[in-house]
Amino acid sequence: MPRDVITEADEAVIVQAIQEAERNTSGEIRVHIEETCEGHMLDRAAQVFAYLHMHQTKLRNGVLFYVAMKSHKFAVLGDAGINGVVPKNFWEEINKVVIADFKQGKYAEGLSKGIQMAGDQLKSYFPYAGDHKDINELSDDISFGRDMGKEPTT
Repeated sequence: MPRDVITEADEAVIVQAIQEAERNTSGEIRVHIEETCEGHMLDRAAQVFAYLHMHQTKLRNGVLFYVAMKSHKFAVLGDAGINGVVPKNFWEEINKVVIADFKQGKYAEGLSKGIQMAGDQLKSYFPYAGDHKDINELSDDISFGRDMGKEPTT
């Protein structure tokens, strides 16, 4: 169970990283953690992306960090707005950084580093407007679980 690996303290570190990354951008970052991934991880990440309504941000600049703990699968998925502007190898660079920490059992640290990297790019291309037009369009909480027919538990 992912909740056995990601402690409440880890969760707080990850949520804080999301909030800090989003502080300077209109972009939205979500983290979804589940136990296993059946099938191709990018297909599963895309399902979660859609279920979390990440494609419905105004500027299409959502980024999902998808983790399947027991399956040892990780993916970062960006929406059309961010994918259209980041360097071609950007997502692979995040993957390398995050997975290096995951291999050492440092899940919160790895996710936090990746989130910071994504936030830096989002800030470059989608800066925070600062005029009350920028709202937090998506929850900063981590979503947990496999059943996308029900609301993910946090």
